[in-house]
Amino acid sequence: MHSVVRFSNPLRGGLLVGAMLLPAPFLAAAQTVPAASPATQVRPVGDTLYPTLGQAGLDAVHYDVHLTVTQPGTRALSGDVTATLRARQSLPLISLDFLGPAVTAALWDGQPVPFRQDRAGGKLLILRALPAGQEARVTLRYAGLAGVLPDPVFPFTLGWQAVPDPLNAAGGANFAFSEPDGTRTFLPVNDHPSDPATFTVTLTVPPGTTAAASGFRGQVTDTPGAHTVTFHQTRPIPTYALAVHLGPLEAVDSPGVPVGPGGTLITRRDYFPPGTADAARAPYRRTGEILEALSDWFGPYPFATYGSAVVTARLPALETATLSTMPVTSSSERVIVHEAAHQWFGNTVALRDWSDVWLNEGFATYAELLWAEHQGQDGQALAHAWHATLQRRGTRPLIAVTPDQMFDTSAYQRGALALHALRLHAGDPAFRRFLRGYAAGEAGAVVGTGDLLAYVHRTLGPGAAVLLRQWVEAPELPSYRLRLNGLQSPFNPSEASGSNTGSGRGAGNPVKSRIVGETNGIRITPPRSGNPDFALRNVGYLTLPVPGGVRFPHVAIWKEHR
Repeated sequence: MHSVVRFSNPLRGGLLVGAMLLPAPFLAAAQTVPAASPATQVRPVGDTLYPTLGQAGLDAVHYDVHLTVTQPGTRALSGDVTATLRARQSLPLISLDFLGPAVTAALWDGQPVPFRQDRAGGKLLILRALPAGQEARVTLRYAGLAGVLPDPVFPFTLGWQAVPDPLNAAGGANFAFSEPDGTRTFLPVNDHPSDPATFTVTLTVPPGTTAAASGFRGQVTDTPGAHTVTFHQTRPIPTYALAVHLGPLEAVDSPGVPVGPGGTLITRRDYFPPGTADAARAPYRRTGEILEALSDWFGPYPFATYGSAVVTARLPALETATLSTMPVTSSSERVIVHEAAHQWFGNTVALRDWSDVWLNEGFATYAELLWAEHQGQDGQALAHAWHATLQRRGTRPLIAVTPDQMFDTSAYQRGALALHALRLHAGDPAFRRFLRGYAAGEAGAVVGTGDLLAYVHRTLGPGAAVLLRQWVEAPELPSYRLRLNGLQSPFNPSEASGSNTGSGRGAGNPVKSRIVGETNGIRITPPRSGNPDFALRNVGYLTLPVPGGVRFPHVAIWKEHR
C-alpha cells in the first residue's frame, strides 16, 4: 500500500443465531446449534497486531467465489462461496472471518451443516470437526448488504467500496479495498496474510457494466439481463490482495511484456473510468517498461497478467494482485512502480505477521529507487532524501508494535534504506542475486523478519546479517551513506569502532595497502583516485610510517553506528 496509516478495529460481541434467516431445507441444521458458544474452541492465528483474525491450523487452499451485484454503487450483493479447506491440525470446528450479509445456507461437501454467524464478533462458525490432514469443501450462501469496517484514522471504510452514481457520473461502481482485514466485509475467508490461497472469481453484473478481478480472464457469458465473467487467480495470494472491480470502466489493452518465467509474455490490461484525462492515463503507458526494469532486479514476474484499475474514490493506492487499485489522484510513475513491486513482495512472498509489514513496504519503496536509477537519476540522492526525512520526523525499529505503525514512514523509508545498506555492503551482483532468491521464495513463501535475517546470513554472509539487524532493531536511525572527505593521520581510532570501514589513497606519500582489524564482512567502496592505499574494516588502527602524518583527500567511509 502507498502511505496510509491503519489501526486495528477488532469487533466484539455476542453470537447471533442465523436460524431465523434460513430457508426450510436448512432450518433443522441451524436449530441443532447448542446454546453455549463454540467460539471458545477456536484459536486465532495469533497475529501480534490483529489477534482475533484467522484460525490457527486452518489452511484455505482455494476460494470459488460467485458474486452477483444488481445495483452497482450500493452495498447490496449476494454471494455463493465454496472454500476448499485443509486442517493442518485437528480442528473442533471451522471459523472463518466474515462481516458480510446474513448467511442463508451452509454446506459441507454438498450436505447441510450446522453453523453459527457471530456477526458482532466477525466470525462464521461451521460446527463440524475437521481431522488433521483432511480436506473439506464448505459452501456458504448469503445476500444483503456488505459489512462496514471503518478506518478510525481516515474518512473511509475497508473492504467493499460503493461509489454511487452522483460521485461517478457514468454509473455506480464497486471495488475491494481490503488491506489489512477488509475482505471479510464481503467474503467469508481465513482473513490473514499467512494463509494465501488461489481464487476463482465469477462476477455477475448488469449488462454494460465492466467487471474485473485478480487473475486471468476466463469465460464471459452475456444474457439479456446479466453480464457474467470469470477470473482465475492460480497462484496463491493473501486475502487482502484480492482485486474486485465493477462499474462503467473502459478496458485498455497494451502489448504483452516478456517478463514471465523463461521470458513468457504476460498480458496487460488497465481499466479507467470514462472521461479520465490523458494526463492521468499517461503514466500507465510505461507499465511494461516498469515491469521489465523491476524483473531485472527481482526475477520473473510471478503472475500471468498485470494492470491497474483506476478509481474515482479518494483513497490510497493498493497493490491488489495482478490488478493494482489506483485512485485517479495518485496516478504517478512512482506509485505505479511501488504497487507493481508488491506483486513480488507482499502478494507472492507473503507476511507471517502484520508486525512485519515493513517487509512489504520497504521492498516496494526500494523499487522506487531502482526505477529512478533506471531512468538515469541519482539513486543515492533519493536515499539521502529518505534519510533526511527520517532524521526530521523521527524513526523506530522496523517491527511494528502497534497497528498505527504499520504504514508509517519508518516502514517505508527506513525499510528501503535497510535494503540500500545491504546493497552497498554486498555490491550490485550479489544484491541482485539476493533479491531474486528472496522473491522466488527461497526464504519462504510466508515470511517474517527472522526469515529474512536468516536468508541474508545464508546468502550475503554474517556481516550482512549483523548490518541488517542494526536497521531492524536499533532505536535510533543508523547512518547508511558513503561520504568523501579528508582524514589526517594517525587515523582516529573512534572512526574505526563498531562496523565502520574506510579506504583511501595517500596524497603524495602513498603507503602500502593494509587491512587492519578483524573483518566482519563489510565491503570497501573504492575512492575516486582508484585503488585504495589502505582499507580499514571493523575495529582496528592504521599506523603510517610517515612523520607528521599524511592527509588522505579521497577517503570513502562507511560509517554504520551500533
